[in-house]
Amino acid sequence: MRTLEYCHKTSAETLQLLEAKTRGLSSEQAATKLNTVGENALPEAQRRSLFTLIIKQFNDFMILILLAAAAISGFIGDVQDTIAILVIVCLNAIIGAVQAFKAERAVAALKKMAASKAKVIRDGAIRQIDAAELVPGDIVILEAGNIVPADLRLLEAEGLQIDESTLTGESVPAAKQPLELADKNHTLGDCSNIAFKSTVTTRGRGNGVVVTTGINTEIGQIATILHTDKDVQTPLQKRLSLFGRHLALAILAICAIIFIAGMLQGQPIFSMLLTSISLAVAAMPEALPAVVTISLAFGARKLIQHHALVRNLPAVETLGSVTFICTDKTGTLTQNQMTAESFVGANLAPVFSSDSALQQVLGQALALSNDIIINTDTPAGEPTELALFNAALAFGFDKKQLEASMPRLAELAFDSERKQMTTLHQGTEGVVAFVKGAPEKVLQQCTHALGEQGVVEDNFQPDTMLNTAEELASQGYRVIAFAQRTFDHLPATIDHNIEQQLCFLGLVTLIDPPREEARAAVDDCKSAGITPVMITGDHPGTAMAIATRLGINNPTSTVMTGQALEALSQEDFLRLVETTTVYARVSPQQKLRIVEALQYKKQFVAMTGDGVNDAPALKRANIGIAMGGKGTDVAREAADMVLLDNNFASIVLAIKAGRRIFDNIRKFIKYTMSSNAGEIWTLFLAPFMGLPIPLLPIHILWINLVTDGLPGLAYTAEPAEKGVMQRPPRPTDENIFAHGMWQYIIWTGLLIGGISIAAQAWSIAQGQAYWQTIVFTVLTLSQLFHSLAVRSETTSLLSLGLFSNKPMLLAIGLTILAQMAVIYVPAFNSVFHTQPLPLFDLIACFAISMLVLVAVELQKLFLRRKNAQI
Repeated sequence: MRTLEYCHKTSAETLQLLEAKTRGLSSEQAATKLNTVGENALPEAQRRSLFTLIIKQFNDFMILILLAAAAISGFIGDVQDTIAILVIVCLNAIIGAVQAFKAERAVAALKKMAASKAKVIRDGAIRQIDAAELVPGDIVILEAGNIVPADLRLLEAEGLQIDESTLTGESVPAAKQPLELADKNHTLGDCSNIAFKSTVTTRGRGNGVVVTTGINTEIGQIATILHTDKDVQTPLQKRLSLFGRHLALAILAICAIIFIAGMLQGQPIFSMLLTSISLAVAAMPEALPAVVTISLAFGARKLIQHHALVRNLPAVETLGSVTFICTDKTGTLTQNQMTAESFVGANLAPVFSSDSALQQVLGQALALSNDIIINTDTPAGEPTELALFNAALAFGFDKKQLEASMPRLAELAFDSERKQMTTLHQGTEGVVAFVKGAPEKVLQQCTHALGEQGVVEDNFQPDTMLNTAEELASQGYRVIAFAQRTFDHLPATIDHNIEQQLCFLGLVTLIDPPREEARAAVDDCKSAGITPVMITGDHPGTAMAIATRLGINNPTSTVMTGQALEALSQEDFLRLVETTTVYARVSPQQKLRIVEALQYKKQFVAMTGDGVNDAPALKRANIGIAMGGKGTDVAREAADMVLLDNNFASIVLAIKAGRRIFDNIRKFIKYTMSSNAGEIWTLFLAPFMGLPIPLLPIHILWINLVTDGLPGLAYTAEPAEKGVMQRPPRPTDENIFAHGMWQYIIWTGLLIGGISIAAQAWSIAQGQAYWQTIVFTVLTLSQLFHSLAVRSETTSLLSLGLFSNKPMLLAIGLTILAQMAVIYVPAFNSVFHTQPLPLFDLIACFAISMLVLVAVELQKLFLRRKNAQI
């Protein structure tokens, strides 16, 4: 049976099903069961060796094509190009393998959360054993501070509260009780009679019978999901894979045509074979993997400055495609710290708005009626009591000072049946009892109320105040009622009878408040075309209140609960998933279902979270974003990125970085493919115009090396374009050549090829013996001028500024110097078969090559005017 199925079983029925007794199992029974069910341990993911991970990085079509290009380069004698390609490919493989190795530690981190020891009843005696030895039927004893070692059906609970935030998302510790639940439709947060493995006991004590262990526990089910779930390919990986396949086929076809054309022209077979092979190598953008890797690495390094740590490099670019951000509430959008927000008296007026006798008494109650430990540097205790303690301190009521004059004499501890707590203190005029608890319990015991001026109001109407409390609770607040009763002396019997005929003091509302910067971050997401969705295990009213404050939802919208989601068919849910922005009381499996449904609707999903319950969805999402401050190791290991400051606003900066990186990769592809197309058109068209083959194989390889190398890498330093966060996300199935890139590559390639062939024809007509050097130079320089033009699709180079990308200027300068060396250094003349050019002809080469920059700038001017008219 699953753990949740024991919720509606009585204690006796549970013990009978498990063949257990309250005095515990015998050692023999436990040993037999351990052999049957196995150890109480979470499964470990199968670790792959670093060598295996490195080999896996070569399972990419683009990488395989580059390896083939390296082999061909070596075959034709271009060892330098071979080495360059191999270095780039190996570097890319090592970086990818290291990232994959880091990502395989999620379940290992999950195991660290498990308790190592457990206190159990064995053979009728209390013993401490290894938690791994627990079996169904064992009776486990829980005390404050214990990590729950297995899933338990509680048998006894005295003031027991357990922090389940990492599993359910609840911001407040859950009160536990041993009675069966009548309703059989439960979420994790509703199971008040179950203690879940790896949660933490914060208060009280109790015991329970182990119902499930190891992989069968609720946290074990999460571990199973983490272990079996497949990683999702990023948009960039998909686009580049498709790009590599199409490019390889196109290059092979073009090279075959050029080889056949040369043969028909009577060129030597071996010469044409080398030319075709050289062109094939040159046409492949072998710098692309390096540009992609360096762009992602630089982006990741920059994000660290904004407290965002990238664990998986492709995640940097992936953020640019995000259409939905599914965010956990507790600790992500909120501060994960309960805060007292308002104080309402019997007349519905704020208590602490002005000095009054009521303020004095309520302040004393807030400060004294709690079990906060204050003998340490940091006050410690249950979150709700800490919030009340801090509120009292803020209004000038110091517990330590008050206890000196009003020492505690006795107390009635909180329990789940009474739902209230009472402390008795020595006052100046006798003994005062402060009572705090659930409004529906405290108010029914109140017969009068304390007014602002300390006057007792006998006409107090508890029902009216209860309606106010219910209204506040519907707004997402946790509401605590305070009352008091005075005695001449300490009652002889301290029992529930002292909690009668109370004087009502006020209602206190508590909430885990939103982060100050979260609202602006949500607005920024919306302006970028991204839909924020809150997914939490918390109460629906609380979820709706926070969502409305942050602008995730509007007051007329409804919340979808986990129970409602469970009742929906997949078809019905798919109709609602894109318009639902708040989910409450959801289980880990339901979080996963939400992410998968959005992905089925072609949405690109980011998931933020910090708890164990978030880990499966973090891993399944297109990009998982974990919180680094109060987050769990499990969430961090399952995620692609970690926000070190838990700041939701950092996601906006990361999205901007992702969009910039994709833009720059696209600019490089646009530049290099246009340049390569120019080389292909030059070699392809010259023979059909009756001209000799324009270039030698070594010329082609040199052009490819110098133009794709430094200028290509300089695109990684290109700043983000204006308006990058005011446009919608890129569709995930959008081709990398969308928005007119194919057309651009064709016409600019033809332009580069055309001016190169024109320079060849002019030089031959002039009878110049160095005509091949002129074609060689024009083809190189035209690509360098083109690299400046491609820095923006619409903004002019003058507006961008030459110095806004200094690495690009440096790259172009060094490439021109290298080209001049090839032309004018005698040692290189013999290697590259070049001849020095007269100054006039060199100036002519620069002037002709600059036509590419002028043409592209004119096209951008046309686009700007066209866009202004729309």
